[in-house]
Amino acid sequence: MKLPFRGLIAPVFTPFNNDEKNSINFNVLPEYVKYLSAENINGILVNGTSGEGMSLTVEERKLLCDAWLRASLPETHVMVQVGGLPLPYVLELAEHAEKAGAHSLLCLPDLYNKPNNNEELIEYLKLVSKAAPNTPLLYYHIPMFTNVNIDMGKFLNDRVNEVPTFAGIKFTSNDLKEGIEAVNAKNKEFAVFLGADMLMAESYALGFDSSIATTLNIFPTLGVNIKKFHNENKFELVEENQSRLSNNVTTITKYGGWVSSMKSAMNLFTRINCGPVRAPIVPVPQRLMNILRNDVERAAEKRQ
Repeated sequence: MKLPFRGLIAPVFTPFNNDEKNSINFNVLPEYVKYLSAENINGILVNGTSGEGMSLTVEERKLLCDAWLRASLPETHVMVQVGGLPLPYVLELAEHAEKAGAHSLLCLPDLYNKPNNNEELIEYLKLVSKAAPNTPLLYYHIPMFTNVNIDMGKFLNDRVNEVPTFAGIKFTSNDLKEGIEAVNAKNKEFAVFLGADMLMAESYALGFDSSIATTLNIFPTLGVNIKKFHNENKFELVEENQSRLSNNVTTITKYGGWVSSMKSAMNLFTRINCGPVRAPIVPVPQRLMNILRNDVERAAEKRQ
């Protein structure tokens, strides 16, 4: 099954209220979508890693799927991550997302009964596909979290077409040799979204055409410019914007884990307040927030 969307997708943060349960703040979503659209980001990924999908209940993930779809604009492509839970819940979420009108699905592998080879992963994805038979399905390759180290180039050249709705992968790895083999698999049949913010320029030079990148939430202009200037063969500007983006990432992630530091940066540098992270993710200590802001701003001033 072909995925019609190509380009840039922001893996949206889940806004939480600063209350005892860190309840979901649904009121933020319409403004969040408008903010991304104004920055030329017309794709969103719901309940992914940055969205703290693994810290949400099944019901919360359904509610978020529905709420993001209601908030989306006509041009917004809404991809929903349904994996990372026991299989019955994964199938329930896939079925729900299709009925709700999601444009595509993304699915982690089983995180306990991990697939050990192409065949086991294909059989798993067949089950997910059957639960949502009319919606393009992508596999979420993020081995640093899942410890599922199946080679994506070889996987996409295998029997993956036996999964009726299979459309591609999100490739969150620094191994661009493997990544470009995935891009070129079966005459570039599949959508392959890079998930490594600091490698956008290099990946586009090799042949990638799409990204799902957390920094598209925080510094969308830089991500858009990297893609735009690459398409225009303005390679000095590509490198300039990639360098600025990579320096920002390096600076921000000194202050905490990926999700907590990036969500803190979202709150500091955009008009969208996504609130705190939810346990078990450890937040950036409040005493470091102003230091983080000043560090990023000083680095930006030095580059001017």
